[in-house]
Amino acid sequence: MAYEYAGDTALDYFPCRYGQSKLLFRGPRRKLEGAYAAAIGGTETYGKFVADPYPALLERALGLPVVNFGYMNAGTDVFVGEPVVIDACRHAKVTVIQLTGAQNLSNRFYAVHPRRNDRFLRASTLMKTIFREVDFTEFHFTRHMLSVLKERSAEKFALLEEELKAAWIARMRNLLHKIDNKTVLLWISGASGADPHGPGDGLGHEPLFVDAEMVAAIRPFASDLVRITPSASALGAGTQGMHFAALDAPIAAAMPGPRVHAEITEALVPAMRRLL
Repeated sequence: MAYEYAGDTALDYFPCRYGQSKLLFRGPRRKLEGAYAAAIGGTETYGKFVADPYPALLERALGLPVVNFGYMNAGTDVFVGEPVVIDACRHAKVTVIQLTGAQNLSNRFYAVHPRRNDRFLRASTLMKTIFREVDFTEFHFTRHMLSVLKERSAEKFALLEEELKAAWIARMRNLLHKIDNKTVLLWISGASGADPHGPGDGLGHEPLFVDAEMVAAIRPFASDLVRITPSASALGAGTQGMHFAALDAPIAAAMPGPRVHAEITEALVPAMRRLL
């Protein structure tokens, strides 16, 4: 596998805060005034190990500042509970909203950390009642927990998955209602770096548990929808052009590289221009 060893010249993400927010976003920092666009989402929007993620490429293509509100491992909860981001998106010319998975949301079965949404905090009484045989103190991350629960009982897991899907729809509708401005839903399917089938934990493709029926339920509340499945050639490029230390190679391989970001940008530009 090809990789670029960054060494002492590791990629600088210019971490920055906006207003009173406690969240650190990728910079360089943009002014939240005048004409600008915004992009909110998870790891893909942040662009880990990529010098120019799609928000930066959009900025060049549109000739308009694009604020990168991507946050590592974010679920919708991060943004719904962050007034600074909501306000910035309400004043933006248009906001791209990357569809993130349903696993990193607090719901009737379990709670996640309010900022680090991939962190499992606690199981509810309902969860403990259904999965009586499981010791939930063993889990720290949502994905690990879900993979174990699915392996234990597919029938019980189906109840949990149904709850996650319902929570995702409700939270996304809430987010779109709060922004109340021009928005483009970005659905990136099969974007994990060198392995288009994703990790072998049995949970499926990213974004986890999100399907066409769920997206259709929120589509009327957005201005447009862009769905992109990265090409085989872009996925096949693996980590080419990414910047990371040798020890981070396995992590980088699970993330979209520069060619995937370029294809995302190409798909977004026409929709963005129609709304500007």
